[in-house]
Amino acid sequence: MTHQSPNVGESRLERGKRALAEIDGDAGKNVVSALADIAPDFARYLFEFPFGDIYSRPGLDLRAREIATIAALTAMGTAAPQLKVHIEAGLNVGVTREEITEIIMQMAVYAGFPAALNGLFAAKDVFAARPPTQKEDTA
Repeated sequence: MTHQSPNVGESRLERGKRALAEIDGDAGKNVVSALADIAPDFARYLFEFPFGDIYSRPGLDLRAREIATIAALTAMGTAAPQLKVHIEAGLNVGVTREEITEIIMQMAVYAGFPAALNGLFAAKDVFAARPPTQKEDTA
């Protein structure tokens, strides 16, 4: 999946909503919905900054951005819910299950075995909840 250029006249909020839908699908909608009753402004910030500003920049395609995000969240070792969302997003933008597993294993070198183990268990949960598509089977 390639990066889409911002539409002329599109606001940060509109651009962020479009990017989030493309990248995260239902997982992104679920995060935003979960914030609606406690912090609706924070949900808007999620649209505008990470997705409207950063994910929408030229320079990296969405696949590369998700690889970097999966690695960073794995290395943190404390962000399993967000890691699961981005493992889903990685699958949505063409990162294979094998690549996700390798990315997480690579983090054992830099973030330690506990962080990598947590990441692998998060991936295992996502993979179990999402049957492989034919595209994933052939990748």
